[in-house]
Amino acid sequence: MGLVSFLSTVPSLLPLTPLPSASSSSSRCPIHAGTVRCKIEADVTNENGFRRRDVINCFGTAIGMELIASSSSHVEVAHAADLIQRRQRSDFQTNVKSTLYTAIKANQDLIPSILTLALNDAISYDKATKSGGPNGSIRFSSEISRPENKGLSGALTLLEDAKKEIDSYSKGGPFSFADLIQCAAQSALKSTFLASAIRKCGGNEEKGSLLYTAYGSNGQWGLFDRQFGRSDTQEPDPEGRVPQWQKASVQEMKDKFKAVGFGPRQLAVMSAFLGPDQVATEALLATDPDVLPWVQKYQRSRETVSETDYQVDLITTLTKLSCLGQDIYYEAYTYAVPKVDLTKLKL
Repeated sequence: MGLVSFLSTVPSLLPLTPLPSASSSSSRCPIHAGTVRCKIEADVTNENGFRRRDVINCFGTAIGMELIASSSSHVEVAHAADLIQRRQRSDFQTNVKSTLYTAIKANQDLIPSILTLALNDAISYDKATKSGGPNGSIRFSSEISRPENKGLSGALTLLEDAKKEIDSYSKGGPFSFADLIQCAAQSALKSTFLASAIRKCGGNEEKGSLLYTAYGSNGQWGLFDRQFGRSDTQEPDPEGRVPQWQKASVQEMKDKFKAVGFGPRQLAVMSAFLGPDQVATEALLATDPDVLPWVQKYQRSRETVSETDYQVDLITTLTKLSCLGQDIYYEAYTYAVPKVDLTKLKL
């Protein structure tokens, strides 16, 4: 009968018993210094031996511990690199938000155009061909000049100026137009949410800011913020994919939203994206029996202190819209950290 030998690399793990004398022949598993030998048969043992199962389990433990020990340094390095990249992206994103907030605060009349710009860039997504979407294609002159984008060039110019500032402090490469446009929509929405809170506080900015911080939706942007790393396309999207919202019927709007996976609920909550006059847009949407209940729901929500239903649903919809067809590159805007030569340090 064959024998299987295992190196006894971790003796402390084994339930060792006294070694039998050399003359002993009764043991079915004779043990010799440095090696454990077991016959391949049913698990049996006696007073001087081991069960084969115990030896195999111990050997497996030893191998596992060795693998963990040998790989721990690589795991620690990977975790450290990941944490560094997260911090780099977070810091850069914070700076981007600050730049966009400042630019939009000084040009609040362009907020409706910024929202429509983000919608039109994203809703060009075609499920059948998996093309289009929030890819920054609207930056091309041949696309921004289309009828559905009439009046949006001012918003694009504002964002192009902001991008120049952002690129000047980016250590991880140029900021993509795809990210720029969707992040600008986020900043524009936050600005409208804050403005609404200030109005509810009688125009008191300090109280309005406290109201928005305490009861607003600022904490609902987590998933949107993680989708940071959209890629730019290098050509305009095909024509005919985006309606002229101010001329479209409600049915045409419903059809377009349905084509990208949205329904009447999402159409109603995005009324501010469909034109410069949200009140007029909602009046039109309310003529459709499928959209009417949702229009009423969000109008009631905007009358409350926190506007929870409206703001949360709007954030959720924008989050989904802003990544249609995109493969997010989660290492975007990260950069190598220079190594410090400790031998050159003067103590």
